[in-house]
Amino acid sequence: MTALDVVTSSTTKPAVSTIEPAPMHRLPMLSCVAPTNVAPLNTPPLSPSPWRDVSARKCEDRASRLREYSEWSLGAALPSPSQKNVAPLVHTQLTQRERSFLALDVTSLAGRLATGECTSVEVTIAFCKAAYAAQELTNCLTEIMFTQALARARELDEHFTKTGEVVGPLHGVPISIKDHVLVKGEDTASGYIAWAGQTVADRDACVVQILRAAGAVVYVKTANPQSLLCLETSNNIYGYTTNPFNRDLSPGGSSGGEGALVACRGSLMGIGTDIGGSIDGMDNIVGVVGPLAHSARDLELFCRVMAQYESWTLEHQVLNIPWNQSVAQSRGEGLPKRLVIGMLRDDGVVAPHPPIAERLRKTRAALIAAGHEVVDWVPMEHQEAWDLIVKLYLLDGGKEYRETLAESGEPAMPLVEWMLAHATSRAPYTVDQTWALNVAREQFRARGLRHWNASAARSEQGRAFDAVLCPVAPTLAPPHDTTRWWGYSSYWNLLDLPAVVFPSGKPLDATAWDSSREATLPAARNPVEEFVRNQWNPKTYHGAPVALQLVGRRLHEEKVLAILNVVEDAVAQFENA
Repeated sequence: MTALDVVTSSTTKPAVSTIEPAPMHRLPMLSCVAPTNVAPLNTPPLSPSPWRDVSARKCEDRASRLREYSEWSLGAALPSPSQKNVAPLVHTQLTQRERSFLALDVTSLAGRLATGECTSVEVTIAFCKAAYAAQELTNCLTEIMFTQALARARELDEHFTKTGEVVGPLHGVPISIKDHVLVKGEDTASGYIAWAGQTVADRDACVVQILRAAGAVVYVKTANPQSLLCLETSNNIYGYTTNPFNRDLSPGGSSGGEGALVACRGSLMGIGTDIGGSIDGMDNIVGVVGPLAHSARDLELFCRVMAQYESWTLEHQVLNIPWNQSVAQSRGEGLPKRLVIGMLRDDGVVAPHPPIAERLRKTRAALIAAGHEVVDWVPMEHQEAWDLIVKLYLLDGGKEYRETLAESGEPAMPLVEWMLAHATSRAPYTVDQTWALNVAREQFRARGLRHWNASAARSEQGRAFDAVLCPVAPTLAPPHDTTRWWGYSSYWNLLDLPAVVFPSGKPLDATAWDSSREATLPAARNPVEEFVRNQWNPKTYHGAPVALQLVGRRLHEEKVLAILNVVEDAVAQFENA
């Protein structure tokens, strides 16, 4: 989950390669209107425009594929508009045995498939059923591949029956894919009307090739926002995707379809992309371990598979560095006995909402109780980092985004309009200006490294931070169209550092929240902080998961996962004491 080496506009029409790097840079409804219980949010804006015909055709294509399996629909079990938490309903149409598959993580499920305790066909049916229900409840799917998935599952079962061996470490495991990522034979509209039906992939992306080789079953593609440059998920093709824990809230973005599906266990592992918070910010919102799984060991498995199948031979940006499994799977072995954890509680621009601040305090106490050292991260140029990365996102002044929208005549979604307003000019930067921005980025990274190293002077052990613990965003899952501050995630992308997001504590229970615990805050430091602060109301965020983020040094992905194990163990021991 690191920034691209050279950040460019992401609206280039997909052809035969991935558009964004695979997570971890080292490694590689039946209708557009979701069930009436979520209208009007899931309904694209009504207007007599040709682009709506494209939307209608795409929605009908999705609906026709779902109709082939209409017996899996929730039907009369669809909830009323007043029911916000719909995650448990995903399992309504499943048998007890099918539900047991969804309760596992990928590592456990792959183990059962490898020993013959279950078949790929029955597992695939279970996840297709769950994905169908998730779509009806949250509007999270784009391309439906149930028929192809079941055919692949039968092939895998036949192979296992004949040989007694699995195809690979992910044999028979259903895995979902973000719409933006190429899947051979499927559309790659990526939230744009102009691309809908025009971008059928002629090959699989690198990450999909490897997943298939490892035995995974690809069964759905999931929604991303118009332009991809949003931390929520909505577009004019399908409308809004909602958070399964509270449908008044967003599932995040740009990998929000994956987030919604994985959160309600319609998928155990999903593939997203990230250059500024598209995965880590979304994981914060839907309460999964990021990028896009249900356990840290599943993230380790994913990275190990990407290395095992030599992803660097398929994708030129991937570095050929062996994956150190023993470090990634450790629970402290190979790490300093007493870790030095930096803690960023406030980036100096936008203070996080009270539940996030509270979880940071509790995690700090747990780490200290376990014998570790916790030292405050002194904020370094967080506003300046945002100003720089926005320029890098919009090197052409947003020209390609606007041209792609104009090609179909579709209007910009609210957050796309908000983001494009950040462009300092509507004209592309000159070569000299682009060069200067890339130099500025490298200089910022150099200052960031010096800042990290300087933390040794503030440590009792005289050692720089092993990792930094911080918020993922200033809010929990936001109400739709309200995300305004990316800085807690994009900052680390700009520094090109790996990060993992993990659930921390229970989802917010507004009925039990004690406002007297909230600290008295000084006046807002800027309009964005004032906007975010005014959003805070426990009732608004009821049911939203709380998550934190752990950041490591560059190319130290294994160590980040190992430290996450230590942090989770410390918190569990502290809270169970």
